[in-house]
Amino acid sequence: MFIRILIITLILPIIYGCNPEPASDIKLTPDPVITLLGGVIHPPASPQEPPSPHDSLYQIALTQFEKDPTEEHYIWLGRRKAYLQHYHEAIDIFSQGLEKYPDSYRLYRHRGHRYISTRQLDLAIEDFQKAAALAADKPLETEQDGVPNRLNIPLSNTHFNIYYHLGLAFYLQGEYDKAIEAYETCMEYSKNVDLLVATVDWLYMSYRRVGANDKAEALLEFVKQDMKVVENESYFKRIMMYQGFINPKDLLNPDKESPTYDLDMATQGYGVGNFYLAEQDTTRALEVFSEVVKGKQWAAFGYIAAEADLVKLK
Repeated sequence: MFIRILIITLILPIIYGCNPEPASDIKLTPDPVITLLGGVIHPPASPQEPPSPHDSLYQIALTQFEKDPTEEHYIWLGRRKAYLQHYHEAIDIFSQGLEKYPDSYRLYRHRGHRYISTRQLDLAIEDFQKAAALAADKPLETEQDGVPNRLNIPLSNTHFNIYYHLGLAFYLQGEYDKAIEAYETCMEYSKNVDLLVATVDWLYMSYRRVGANDKAEALLEFVKQDMKVVENESYFKRIMMYQGFINPKDLLNPDKESPTYDLDMATQGYGVGNFYLAEQDTTRALEVFSEVVKGKQWAAFGYIAAEADLVKLK
């Protein structure tokens, strides 16, 4: 890690010094990601073909960072790098930021997220626990979206994201009691419908994993069929499935014309597989998890969770 940070520190001023190259001329080959199943995923080079809007947004973030390397600019430079699926490089940027701002719970929160993306779960848990301790006495703050929702209204807050991702990391590790503890705390910061359905979904699944079925069923009472969800529709549909309003098979057929098809398939597909697993139908669960990991959204939480369960089941 130190060597990679040193290389970036030395090379970036040379590449992007007085005359930064346009995004279209940047040739970057990001480090591969090793999946929980042992596979190797090679993220796309930058710029992509066709060009990704994230390339130009990264360049803007880099220009702002070079002018003024604040905590905020470290965060956005790392986030923009991560949206290009260059997760190891994003981790390096957040790590550099933490050298300068060692008490930044926000930098720990974002680095922890990308440790999950790269399947480094122990490191993710460590970062989120540090973030939780540092943020304990801080006021609730809205976290700005890197990819805006359809209303262009940020819905999450930093405290929510710390505990939500901490719960996820524990869940992926199979430490369900600790996941439950994190998600129960996350419920306190789930201040709107979108955050609520996301937390309820993962907490419900965690309860089912430890056999706390009564708690799982009671939890579903928080979510009503007429709720208006902005961005977490897949989680909402999963809960509707748990409540019996949607057939599990219907969730395996998201709209193929939708720009979010691959993400919907990963998220909804994992929910269906997990539902079968909770109902002791291991054969169907394996089939669905196997289909999920054939998809393209390899950084989606449902995809990573499917990997984790396939490791446990096989």
